[in-house]
Amino acid sequence: MSTATHRPVSVEELQRAFQAVKAGTFRRDTSSHSLVGARRDSASTWESDQPVVPVISCSGGAGATTTALAIATAAETSRVTECCSVTSSGLSAAPTAELGQTPDGWSRGTRGSVLVERASEVFTSPDQVTLPAEPPAGCELTVLDVAWDLSVVLSSPSWLSDQILSAPAVVVVSRATVPAMRRLEGALTLLEDGPTVIAAVIGPRRKKWPRVLQASMGALTRRLDADGLLVDLPHDADLALNGLTGRAIPTPLISAASHLLRLTGAGNTTTKG
Repeated sequence: MSTATHRPVSVEELQRAFQAVKAGTFRRDTSSHSLVGARRDSASTWESDQPVVPVISCSGGAGATTTALAIATAAETSRVTECCSVTSSGLSAAPTAELGQTPDGWSRGTRGSVLVERASEVFTSPDQVTLPAEPPAGCELTVLDVAWDLSVVLSSPSWLSDQILSAPAVVVVSRATVPAMRRLEGALTLLEDGPTVIAAVIGPRRKKWPRVLQASMGALTRRLDADGLLVDLPHDADLALNGLTGRAIPTPLISAASHLLRLTGAGNTTTKG
C-alpha cells in the first residue's frame, strides 16, 4: 500500500498553474505534486463556432446552475451544458421535454428555445468530462455550467479549463453572505490575470446589504463593483426549496441574467421566462 502523502496546494501554485495553462506551456512532471500535466492530445480539446459563457460557482449550492440556465433562457437561442457527473446534476428536472441521449453520452432535453444538456456518466474529475456535443442548427450561444471547484478545474488541465481561460468573460456566482464573499475574493484571485469576470451575487438588493457584508468585500471584489461588474441576483424561495423544475424561471431573475449576458458581450437577450 502506498504511503505517499499529498501537501495542500497553495493559491500561488494555482496562479502559476493558471498562467502555464493560459500560455500553453504545460510542463511534464513525474512528481505526484505536479499541478500541470503534459499537453493533451487534440481529442481532448474543444473549439466552438459560437460564443461560450462559462458560469463558475464559488461553492456548492451557490446557485450557479440556476444562473447558467437563467442566462441561457435570457438569450434568444442557446443551450446550457452541465459539466458535472450524472450523480451531481442540478438540471435533471429542468427540461420540459426529453430528447434522449447523443452518441457520446449527453442527455438532452428542451425548455422553450433552450437546449439542456446533462452528462449520463459518472465523472470524478473535470478532465473526465465528455466533450460537448455538436450544437443543433440555430443555436447561437453555449452556457457552460462548470460545476466544479475552480481550483480543481485550474489544476486539472482539460477542455473545460481551456474554455475558462479562452472565454472573453466568465460569470462567477456567489451568495450574499460573509463566508461566500470571502470565497468570491478567492475565486477572483485565481482569475486575476485571466478573462473578464462578472460576479453574480444571489441575495437581497445591494442597498439592503448589512454593513458587515459590505465590509467583507475584498479588494478585487470592490474593484469589480466599481467597474459595474458585480450584479445582484434576486433570491427565489421556491427555487431554493425545490431546485430547478419545469416551472418558468421568475421574471426578476431573467432580467438580472439578461444584464449579466449583456456584460459578457456574448449574445442577444429576450425577456422570456
